[in-house]
Amino acid sequence: MTAGTAQARAPLRDLVVIGASAGGVEVLKEVAGRLPHDLPAAVCIVLHIAPTRSSALAGILDRAGALPCAAARDGDELEHGRILVAPPDHHLVVEDGRVRVSAGPRENGHRPSVDVLFRSAAQARESAVVGVVLSGTRDDGSAGLAVIKSRGGATVVQDPGDALYAGMPSSAIAHVAVDAVAPLPLIVDAITALVLGTELPPGVHASTPPAAGGGFDGLTLVCPECGGVLTERADAGMTGWGCQVGHRYSPGSLVEAHEAGVEAALWTALRRLEDRAALLRRLAERSLARGRRQSSRMFQLQSEQAQGQAARVRAVVEEAAAAQREREAPDSVRAGELA
Repeated sequence: MTAGTAQARAPLRDLVVIGASAGGVEVLKEVAGRLPHDLPAAVCIVLHIAPTRSSALAGILDRAGALPCAAARDGDELEHGRILVAPPDHHLVVEDGRVRVSAGPRENGHRPSVDVLFRSAAQARESAVVGVVLSGTRDDGSAGLAVIKSRGGATVVQDPGDALYAGMPSSAIAHVAVDAVAPLPLIVDAITALVLGTELPPGVHASTPPAAGGGFDGLTLVCPECGGVLTERADAGMTGWGCQVGHRYSPGSLVEAHEAGVEAALWTALRRLEDRAALLRRLAERSLARGRRQSSRMFQLQSEQAQGQAARVRAVVEEAAAAQREREAPDSVRAGELA
C-alpha cells in the first residue's frame, strides 16, 4: 500500500488529530500533500500560532494535496477525507460527530492548544483516534497523546532526529509508549496503516514504554495567568497542573511561564529601585540648596544604596536573559511566525 491510496476497506480508526508548533507549517504541508484522496478518516489539525494573527494555514494545506481543507467553524461535522484546522485564538474541540470552536482557557499558554484537541478527541471517540505529534518546542501535546493512548487510540510521532524542532516529539516519546515513530516521508504511511489496521511500513518503529515518574507532594503553585492556586493532576499518567478557571500546564510550560513571571517581577523591582534612587537624589539636592546638609547626606546615602540594589537586580536580569538565549539558540523561531 502507498500513501496515494487508502484501499477500499472499513477503517479501524476514523479520526486523525495532528498537533504541531515551531517548524510545523512545512511538515504539515508535506503531510497534507501525501494524505490519500480516499482516506477513510476525518483529520483535525492544531498549529500553535499567535492569537492576534490571521492564519493562511487552511488555504496552504488545501492547495498542498488531494484532501480539501478549511478553517473549522463551530458545529462543523467530521467528514472522511476532509481536513479541519483550528482558527487563531480558538480551541478546536471534538464532540460526537462534529467539532466545536471554543474561546476557553489557554493551555500551556496556547489557544488553540494541541492538548485540548487530543484530549477531547480521545474522550469523544475513544479507540477510533490516531494522534500525531509533529515538530515543535517544549512538551506540548504529550499529555493529550497520553490520553489518546490510554483510551485505546493509536499514536504517531515524528522522529525527533528528523524534526526541525525536536522538543514536542522528544517529550511525547519520553512520556508515551508511541505506536509509530516515523521520519517525515513515512508519517502518512504510518497514519494510513493505523487508520486501516494494517502493518506499519518498514522504517517505522514503536517507542519503549516510559518509566513511571513520581509526583510533587505538598507543592503549592500559583497560576501564572490568573493567580489562582494550581492543583496537580495526572492525565493518563502524565503530570500536569490546572487552576479553577481552567488554565492548564504541562511541566515544561509551567516552568517557562513562571520564568517569564519572575523576569517581569525583576524588571518591576529594577524600575522601582531606580525611581527611588532618582527621588532620593532630588531630595538630597533640595535639602542641600536649603542648607540642610545632614538631611542632604542622609538622602544621598539612601539614593546610593537604592542605586546599588538596582545595579545588582539588573545584573541578575541580564544574566537570566543571557541564559535563556543560550537555551533557546536552536529554537529561536517560535510558532507565532508560522501562519
